[in-house]
Amino acid sequence: MPLIRLIDGVNELVGRIVSVVAIVFAGIIIYDVFMRYVLGQPTRWAFDVTKQLYGFYFIMLGGYALRHQAHVRVDLLTARMRPTLRRWVEIAGYVVFFFPFAWIFTTRSYNFAMTSWRQGEMTVGAMQLPVYPLKMAMFVAACLLLVQGVSEVLKLLLNRAPHIQEPADVR
Repeated sequence: MPLIRLIDGVNELVGRIVSVVAIVFAGIIIYDVFMRYVLGQPTRWAFDVTKQLYGFYFIMLGGYALRHQAHVRVDLLTARMRPTLRRWVEIAGYVVFFFPFAWIFTTRSYNFAMTSWRQGEMTVGAMQLPVYPLKMAMFVAACLLLVQGVSEVLKLLLNRAPHIQEPADVR
């Protein structure tokens, strides 16, 4: 289905691009440690910048993690169910729990980001960094998570969810 491919493709691309941020903030941390302990000249900016980058990294990978079924699951009951029943329980879980949460996350993070943008919100610390880009990233991440949920439900409805299908040796 083209919609599933589009949503999965966008979250895959975002996940791969954002994963590079981990390399960037690891490099900044290594630089800061070198400057502090080897040269005795600590940086004033490294902690604040890495904190912002880590927040961006962490929040932006929610849709990517859902695409790869990497979120925490408690499968105590569903692991024993037949695949068809398990699919319907998963769909019900998305409808009852996931979508309401994702919708609230999306709408509230939008309001949160717009308020921060209008106020020109800045961090308090050694460096004054703008906060609104990170809060805007929360909104984008919420949207990506929400649409990935749509993709996952469509896969379940079309019986294309790889984690739900029966193993080949059972058929």
